[in-house]
Amino acid sequence: MVPPLVLDIDGTMTRPDDSVDPRFFDVLPDWDAPVVLATGKAFPYPVALCHFMYVEQNVIAENGGVVLSGEQVTTNGDGEAARRVAEEYVAAGYDLGWGPTDLTNRWRETEIAVARDRPLGPLEELAAEHGLEVVDTGFAYHVKSPSIEKGIGLKSVAQLLDRSPEEFVAVGDSENDVSTFGVAGESYAVANADEKAKRAADVVLDESYSAATLSVLEDLRARA
Repeated sequence: MVPPLVLDIDGTMTRPDDSVDPRFFDVLPDWDAPVVLATGKAFPYPVALCHFMYVEQNVIAENGGVVLSGEQVTTNGDGEAARRVAEEYVAAGYDLGWGPTDLTNRWRETEIAVARDRPLGPLEELAAEHGLEVVDTGFAYHVKSPSIEKGIGLKSVAQLLDRSPEEFVAVGDSENDVSTFGVAGESYAVANADEKAKRAADVVLDESYSAATLSVLEDLRARA
């Protein structure tokens, strides 16, 4: 019997060019256990990916800020403080880095994301003033509550699925996956992962990006 999965998306299910590896569209619909997509992206992104992969919509979005299992949505906190940080950051002469349309933050509910080429120091100072933290996912700086983590999101989803978090196998690449690794029963960091993720994982893989994740899934299926 294959185990349930909790998979990060960017850097884990994607190829080096940031595109989702199309092989997941064949592998995951046939996975005979729950699959949870866990990401720092806003809620609509992983929901849409589940839809197009034709897998059940089990989602941890915004680093644990929004959780979906089946038709039940749970929001862990609100984004008002993060939005104030963003306003003050812009008022101080900076910008979030996504252009006037800002599709990165348009649908965010519990946090704010800032492009990684923007000054980090002032952002961290403003976040601290509001009791928030800044997490570098390798794709953006996320301003969020310290109490919101992917690992907490996994506990929520596991409960909704009537599963234990320790049943899950996690694969990820970033410091925002560290809490997931601490909750899941088995964890893997892809070779392109940051140092925090590598230290937290049970296994650091030799392969990178989606190829590494697919190799883990192949091994898990062979063990089943």
